[in-house]
Amino acid sequence: MLYHIALAESDRLTQQINALKKQLEHLPEGKLICTRNGTHFKWYQSNDGDMNYIPKHERHLAEQLAEKKYLSMMYEELVAEKAAIDQYLNQHPTSFGNAQSLLTNPSEYRTLLSDHFKPLSQELSDWAHAPYESNPHYPEQLIHKSISGNNLRSKSESLIDMFLHINQIPFRYEAALILNNTTYYPDFTIRHPISGKLYYWEHFGLMDNPVYAQNAFSKLQFYSSHGIIPSIQLITTFETKDHPLDTILIEKIISHYFLNN
Repeated sequence: MLYHIALAESDRLTQQINALKKQLEHLPEGKLICTRNGTHFKWYQSNDGDMNYIPKHERHLAEQLAEKKYLSMMYEELVAEKAAIDQYLNQHPTSFGNAQSLLTNPSEYRTLLSDHFKPLSQELSDWAHAPYESNPHYPEQLIHKSISGNNLRSKSESLIDMFLHINQIPFRYEAALILNNTTYYPDFTIRHPISGKLYYWEHFGLMDNPVYAQNAFSKLQFYSSHGIIPSIQLITTFETKDHPLDTILIEKIISHYFLNN
């Protein structure tokens, strides 16, 4: 489990690092130097050894250079953190997952171990593995493969899929749901591993797009009008380009809804 969390975190850090690099490209050259003269501060722009005074009416330049220093320090911290995670991933044994395969692949080992490992009732296990009507639209977008074997439309969905799978939560991806003679395909249809209660999880990944955001709000309103209420039966997560979905949040959501009750 830790391996897959580290893999997801490395991917998330890569996205953040790339985003910071783009932000830094649009900031002025040089570094900000602040000196104190009594109760007042003076600002200088240092560039290849040259020090140029920044007058108070050019405060915007000083602010940009201060932002550059902050983002540069954050960039270095994220690069160092990713390097540490990648070192762990590079040293991870290639045989990872063999133990779990004893429980999932048909074999005599699975038969002998079945009485000791029963994460799901037979009914829930049958439900999770039974064929179902899935979203037929835009199959060419299903390019992100998860460890569950599912192909998904985004990296964020693949993270949700992965954490549901490794926590042995029974679920279906983009299964048909008919409401008022209209067929919807929630991102995830989930059964509580103990009670069997149905939940739906919708991830909205382009909330910085006004048209997409408006459609998302309309979808939530439609769900609510049919008794599927956000934070009760309907789990929702949101992201923008600058605020990707956090793996820590995914774990907290899964723990709250499915592992602690």
